[in-house]
This record gives sequence, structure tokens and C-alpha cells, in this order.
Amino acid sequence: MFAPRIQALLAERVRLQEQIDEWHRHHPFDVGRYRDHLERIGYLLPPGPPFTISTRGVDPEISMVAGPQLVVPVMNARYALNAANARWASLYDALYGTDALGSVPPPGAYDPHRGAEVIGWVRAFLDEVVPLQVGSHRSVTTYFVDSGRLLATTPEGDAGLAQPEAFVGHQGDATRPRSIFVRHNGLHIQLVLDRAHPVGRDDRAGVADVLLESAPTSIMDCEDSVVAVDASDKVVVYRNWLGLMKGDLTAEVLKGGRSETRRLAEDRAIVSPDGRPATLPGRALMLVRTVGLHMTTAAVRRGDGGEIPEALLDALITVLAAKHDLLRGSGAMNSTTRSVYVVTPKIHGPEEATLVNDVFSFVEDVLDLPRHTVKLGLMDEERRTTLNLAECVRSIAERVVFINTGFLDRTGDEIHTSMRAGAVVRKSAMRTTAWLNAYEDNNVHVGLACGFPGVAQIGKGMWAAPDLMADMLRDKIAHPLAGASCAWVPSPTAATLHATHYHRVDVRQRQSEIAGTVGGRLEDLLSIPNGRPEDWSNDDVREELENNAQGILGYVVRWVDQGIGCSKVPDIHNVGLMEDRATCRISSQHIANWLLHGIITGDEVMSAMKKMAVVVDGQNANDPSYAPMGPGFAGAAFGAACDLVLHGAEHPSGYTEVVLHRSRREKKAGLRDLSEPSSPGPPAGEPAASPSK
Repeated sequence: MFAPRIQALLAERVRLQEQIDEWHRHHPFDVGRYRDHLERIGYLLPPGPPFTISTRGVDPEISMVAGPQLVVPVMNARYALNAANARWASLYDALYGTDALGSVPPPGAYDPHRGAEVIGWVRAFLDEVVPLQVGSHRSVTTYFVDSGRLLATTPEGDAGLAQPEAFVGHQGDATRPRSIFVRHNGLHIQLVLDRAHPVGRDDRAGVADVLLESAPTSIMDCEDSVVAVDASDKVVVYRNWLGLMKGDLTAEVLKGGRSETRRLAEDRAIVSPDGRPATLPGRALMLVRTVGLHMTTAAVRRGDGGEIPEALLDALITVLAAKHDLLRGSGAMNSTTRSVYVVTPKIHGPEEATLVNDVFSFVEDVLDLPRHTVKLGLMDEERRTTLNLAECVRSIAERVVFINTGFLDRTGDEIHTSMRAGAVVRKSAMRTTAWLNAYEDNNVHVGLACGFPGVAQIGKGMWAAPDLMADMLRDKIAHPLAGASCAWVPSPTAATLHATHYHRVDVRQRQSEIAGTVGGRLEDLLSIPNGRPEDWSNDDVREELENNAQGILGYVVRWVDQGIGCSKVPDIHNVGLMEDRATCRISSQHIANWLLHGIITGDEVMSAMKKMAVVVDGQNANDPSYAPMGPGFAGAAFGAACDLVLHGAEHPSGYTEVVLHRSRREKKAGLRDLSEPSSPGPPAGEPAASPSK
């Protein structure tokens, strides 16, 4: 039923790419003629009439609250639980334990001087977002509740909040509360009061900690950040998602030399200002990201023994698992509106979005669920989707709950689609190119034009450097300022720090301001990021090649040999960066592009790969489970990395999954590729992206 449609759509991807490649072979780039060609072949579609999305029954975490969004591999139960429980986290800990204040914490026991610096920062933050009528949070000696009002004793006398409605409740006795809760820009802040605590006893007001509502939503990922190459791996993925939806997932964690059982957090019981009991959600609203249409799986086989589209299996099983949450009816539910949230990646254009919509209608019928129970998040990470984004949204207008700029995958597809147009710029220059800025701008404007505010999220991409929190605090405020109601972060700590941006920026107000402006120009979206090779020195080229090679190898060796799909991988300068298949796609496509256009040679590529393999071996020398790639360079991981770059121009859309999955299966089976990588040519065993399949 759906498999033939998927095969036809994948064949259409191939047809369009071949016609784009052919045009570039015979035409110097001219944006007007290029646009005409894309329209003629059906790649660029005419815009339809204005419309507004009609999604109903969306949880407030998506429809109303702007804040950070965590993305984690659901295959790792501990990570999944950490992300779900990152709804609340300590701002004190996030500031103390990172470089957010401009320096790293000193080793050893608690440093009172650094602690005082953290407390001063937080008090200034409170003065900014939830100020008192008079005085400062710095000078408060007591917080208490009187007649439903939060009051603070200061040298100037008792003072309420400048905006009294910001107070939402307390825990404990009103005259001596254990915690007080305030809300600003839709996000909650919890002040923990405990004069017996090591921090609270030295604090003028007895504040032991300040917690932020950090990650209102979290994506449990079955795709780019996991390594699930066979049936046994898929069972782990599905079992963990099932545990999250049933509420009984646990993980044993070693902490401080002791084992503890981690489980989903409870909701927070509070007393509201009117004296009635109330609760605040204790967990992030969880979405699940399934795999793309181009993947197949042997976990379930067709009658003829062939593999089925993996996206179909994901659609059925993830929604089936989520039905436990829908049937619960009370308690710690994930969705209070009885919805299931599925993020669909790697979509190329409106026809593919329509197919996904039809798949989930079928799943709802099979599982006896009301129509549009399943809500869809659309990853705007492929070039044909970007250029036809409004029409893609129209295809799922009754289900859509977010569009998100996945700029990493989007860059990989930009390079691959325009592979034969010329040598692309160096990676460091990509962020300043016209297409990328227009892409980020276009996503917001399309969302606003289609009526997303108050219904759905407009999202931005990942902060990839989890150790550089000072830089993140400085730079990532650009995302809410751009009108994004969510943006991806790599950890609960990063979510807590990024949450401060959503207190400082009223996203709904920014969206209102942006709605009347002009979005990214189509001419800029169609521009191609070609560089000027004549300006690159030999050292520039070598540096770029080695940087790409090191990143690919550092990621692929963990993927293939250890089954780690997303981790903090040291770059060539030993800065830890969060790497997943999207970053690998960029680097491999970049080398493939330069190889195709003669900027580098195959011999230079192999020399750089071997040189960087030794560097990566050294970076992993303290890992007892690591198997070095050198000096033989004959292992499956090294062979896979070379395949990705030497054959990158031929891999459909530049995707890395097929090579990685094949190599991981070989590794799990105890096989080794003992041959030197061959010269560039069509790779063997291509997946469902081939029309013949």
C-alpha cells in the first residue's frame, strides 16, 4: 500500500537530482534561468493561496510556551529519562558547573567565592524578570505568602512583586514556605527556601537553590542520534519509548560511588494563590522522531523476504506505544490533550509530506484512534522542503505542530543538490552565505504566515558545543529574537541556561513584530554557496580537508565500533562538539564536493584520512573499549569513513545512513573489511533510494 508510493517518491528524488546535475553540467549559474529550470522539472512548485493551519488539541507546552527543546537518543534509557526530567533544573548548578560566567569551576570542594558570584548573577536575573515593587531580590531577608500574595521583606519594608500575577503558588507553610513559584513569559521559576541547607544557611533569604522550568518539550530520537541497525536494536528503541509512555521506564545510574534508580519525575504539588491545591508538570512533553522515508529495515520482512520501509514500522509501533499514555486518563500523563507527537525528518517536498499524513491516518484507523490524534513536527532540513515549505505545511495543516530549521542536515543537502555547480565555500564561511540566512528567515516567516502562533512551534537548530556555555549565553539569544518559540540544546544544563533567554525575550511579541516584515528572498534561497578556489592557499585546503576528515573519523569510529550515535567528539583542536549523522553528512559532502571539482585529489584524501585516524586514535587512547584504526587502517570504521567521502557524490542526497548501517552490521557480526577503499564509483548495496528498489 505505502511501500510502492515510497519507492516512487524516492525515484522522484533521483530524477530531480539527475536533472539538476545535468543542468549544472551545461550551464553557468544564473539564478533566473536556474529558477526556470527548477520550476520546469517540478522541483520548485507554484505557491498556493494563503491558508491557516487548523491543528486542534495541542498541549500548551507546544501551543503557548516558548522555551528550549532537548533532543536525545531514546535508545539510551538514562539520557531519555534525563531529558524527560529536564522540565526542571537548577540554575545555580548550571552556572556554577560550567564556563557560563566566563571561567570554569575550580577543582575540589565547593568554592564560596564562586558560589557568591553565581548567587549574585541569579539575583540580578530575578530583578530583571520578576522584580519587586521596591528594592531588590539581593536584599530580601524573608519570602512569605499573605492573603494569596507573595511578599518579600527588604530594608525598605515588605514588598510584593511588581507584577503580582506572576506568583503562581508555594509549597509548605505560607508564613515559612519551602518553595515559591513564579511565572514569567510562560515559564516557571522555583525558589527553594531551606536555611538548613549548606547554601541556604549562608543566604540572607535562606534561598538554597533556584530552579528553572528548562525544557518544556523534549524529542525522543529514533533517528540521527541512535544506532539501530537490526531487529534487536529496534527492540531497545521501542522498549524505551514504551516505558516513557507507560511511565515505568527506569535506569540504574552510578552516582558518587552508589547505584540509584532513575525514573520519571513526579508532578509538583503546590498551593495556588487562592489557597487551592494545584500541580505543575514535572516532566517535559515528549515527542518522538522517527526515521526518514529512505531507510529500510529487516526487523520485519515482506512476503518475498525483502526489507520494509523502516518509517512505516516506526509510525505504527511508536503510536501503538503512545496509546498507553492516551488510555491512562489521569496521573502523570505525557499529553493532557490525548495527542501523540511525531517528528518526521528528511522530507523532500509536499508529496512526501502528504504521504506521511496518509500513513498516520492509516495508523489511527488501525489503532482505533480519533483522526488527527497524531500531530506532526516537520523538519525543514532538505532543500526541496525549504523552497516549498508553505505547501509542505499545507499538506499536514490539520496535524502540524512545528517546523524546525535543521541547519546541519540542510547544509548537507545544499552541498549535495548543487554538487556539480562548483566548489563550495569552506565550512566556516557557510554561516554567512545568502542561502543560509534566507533559509533561517524563511522558516519563521512561513510559520507566522500560516498561523503558527498559539498553535504550533517555530524552531531553530542545535547548539553543538556543550562545553562552551558562555558562548551559548552570548549567542543563542538570537533564536528567540528571531521569533523562534523553541530551539535545540544538547543537555539539561544547556536547556537551563538557554531558558534565561526566553525570560529576556517575549517571543510572542517578537513574532508580532516580525509578522509585518518581508521574509527571505527566493533569489537568496536559490543562491549556491560556491567559493573562490583561487583565493585558497595550499594550507587553507589542507586545513579544511584535515578538519573534515578528523570530524568524520571521530564520529564514525564510535558509530561503527561502539554503537554510539551521538556523543561529544573532540574536534581537531580538541574542543568537544556534539556530533550526529547530520554533522557527518556535511563533512563528507564537503570533501566529496572538493574531490569532484579537483580542489583535492583521491591520494590527498586518503593521506588525510590516515593522518587524522592516528589523531583520533590518540584522542581516544584512554577509552579501554576503543579499537585503534591505525596503523593498519583495515577496520570497518575506517573503511566506512572513506566510503562516505570517496563515494559521497553518488550517495542519494548525501545521506550517511546506508554506509554506517552496513558497516555496523558487519561489526556486530564479527566481520572486518580488510580491503583498501576503492576508487570513487557507485557504492554497492544502496538502499531504497534507488528506483530499482
